[in-house]
Amino acid sequence: MKHRVLVVILASLSMLGALSIDAYLPALPTIAHDFGSTLPAVQQTLTVYLFAFAFMMLFYGTLSDSFGRRPVILFSLGCYFVSSFGAAWAPSLPWLFFFRLLQGFSAGAGSVVGRAIVGDLFSGAEAQKIMSYISVVFGLAPALAPILGGWVLAGWGWRSIFYFIAFFTFILWMACLRWLPESLAMDKRHSFEFRAIVNRYIEVGSHARFMLRSAGTALSFIGIMLYVAAAPVYILDLLHLTVKDFGWLFVTFISGMTLGSMASAHLSHRLKPNTLIRAGYAIMFLSVVASLVYTRFFTVRIPWAVMPHFFYGFGMTLASPAMTVLTLEMFPHVKGLPSSLQGFTFMVIFAILSGCIAPLLFASAFHLAMGAALGLALSLLLWWLGSRGEHEHPILTDAEQPLTEEVPHL
Repeated sequence: MKHRVLVVILASLSMLGALSIDAYLPALPTIAHDFGSTLPAVQQTLTVYLFAFAFMMLFYGTLSDSFGRRPVILFSLGCYFVSSFGAAWAPSLPWLFFFRLLQGFSAGAGSVVGRAIVGDLFSGAEAQKIMSYISVVFGLAPALAPILGGWVLAGWGWRSIFYFIAFFTFILWMACLRWLPESLAMDKRHSFEFRAIVNRYIEVGSHARFMLRSAGTALSFIGIMLYVAAAPVYILDLLHLTVKDFGWLFVTFISGMTLGSMASAHLSHRLKPNTLIRAGYAIMFLSVVASLVYTRFFTVRIPWAVMPHFFYGFGMTLASPAMTVLTLEMFPHVKGLPSSLQGFTFMVIFAILSGCIAPLLFASAFHLAMGAALGLALSLLLWWLGSRGEHEHPILTDAEQPLTEEVPHL
């Protein structure tokens, strides 16, 4: 199979979870009105989805380590298809909560198992390059989904958004059935025994550097996560735009993310990973400082309010492929479970930001910028703690052995 076909499939699997977040964001006020509820209450349908997403991410990697990558992917896509139809049908807010919960349970397989497939088939610089290309394709979802969601909402109502997601899921299931390879050979699979699984979770989860790096990598996305969670308020209330104008935020982010991913792929064989990580953090910090200054001293207006987001997205995706690969390669012989824990860390942080932190920052654009700046500083601290005392390793080539290191336990 050509790499570009695999990249498109893996990126589509990864962006499926984001599609169910971003596409229905413009519809949150309409859903609240239809069900006679409030926007903060409907916002919790996103929080429920994210926590379910994070919870199941803990298990998809282990399941794929035991039963193979393809069966887990195909089963989860089938469940996601059914739950998307259910969300479109939901006659009340409690039913919507229920089907969003099911969506969350089935959405996480794509990103977790996708990263494991990359780890199965590639290593070192080639793995970083593939991850960067996946990020380029993956970036289309958050850019297009809220725009599409706004237009679908305006034309056919919020239920049509979930019908579209179900249709997309069916097409993706057919593509996986036809073209997705099984990357984990039978002799490399682990037995599905409860005690062995628990021991592997303890082994990976008790490694200090792995967990610190995973949390640091997840928090590097905070400059996007906060604004995604706050998008309805940010676009409609703070910038005084309409449901058709979500592209101002998301296209800006994704344009930067796409260019950053392309730069990371191009430079992966030329620069050491830590060099890319330092450059990415520098660009992200410059962008949050610019956003703080602008929102503190000026009235927020388009396009100036969203320009710093472009540079944040660029810096984030310049650094994140190297951060992901370096973290996963700490466990070269078990790809699925570390990928699960990495994804779980990301989604728990996103859920907490969406349900608890973001609503506290809705009052002003300056508060959102301050939250992004503090979160990025914490990300850098955690990554530094996870890398402290480590010699800088170049990303390895396909012919070399995977990166291994002894890591202190918590």
